[in-house]
Amino acid sequence: HPSMNLIVRVALLVIILLLVGLGGLGYYTAISPYFTEVGVAKAQPVPFSHKQHVGGLGLDCRYCHTFVETSNTASIPPTTTCMGCHAEVASASPSLELVRQSAETETPLEWVRVHNLADYVYFNHAIHVKQGVGCETCHGRIDQMPVVMKMQTLQMSWCLDCHRNPEEYLRPRDAVFTMGWQAPADQTTLGHQLIAEYNIQTDHLTDCSVCHR
Repeated sequence: HPSMNLIVRVALLVIILLLVGLGGLGYYTAISPYFTEVGVAKAQPVPFSHKQHVGGLGLDCRYCHTFVETSNTASIPPTTTCMGCHAEVASASPSLELVRQSAETETPLEWVRVHNLADYVYFNHAIHVKQGVGCETCHGRIDQMPVVMKMQTLQMSWCLDCHRNPEEYLRPRDAVFTMGWQAPADQTTLGHQLIAEYNIQTDHLTDCSVCHR
């Protein structure tokens, strides 16, 4: 019957539109700050300002993140590192009471994780640092953050952008810890030079086993 055919067609169209809408909603939810936590400042047990320590005082990343060049993790510094300065500077500050207690009792502070990768992802900080990936490439201008926030999604598509085109993201090793480093106009040329110099095996950067082990 013609009217039944029309009803079926309209119903199919509605179903298709609903599926497309749900798919779009799911996609935008997956990339939204609500899901990725990009730009979300998390309260920490102690207010630590990278803007003050890195941007203002000029502390090198490696002063606190000691093993970032040799370990698969950047490492959170023990509070004894904090007390290296704060035994003399602002030594009685109420905001540092938990730091002093932690150092005295040798009990680590329980920081709230900001950059959290899934358990099935293998990531090695040292490899990226040695191959010329700057801190700010992944972490943003940490020297301008009173409170640390995630600046990249850390999702697979974002990682693949770099692994597919590493020449667009690499910098000289002596600039890895430099905040505000400006890529040259011929970044692609420089990137290819660094790939050769650092012996980066670009043919295998997108192999599944590189990140999933």
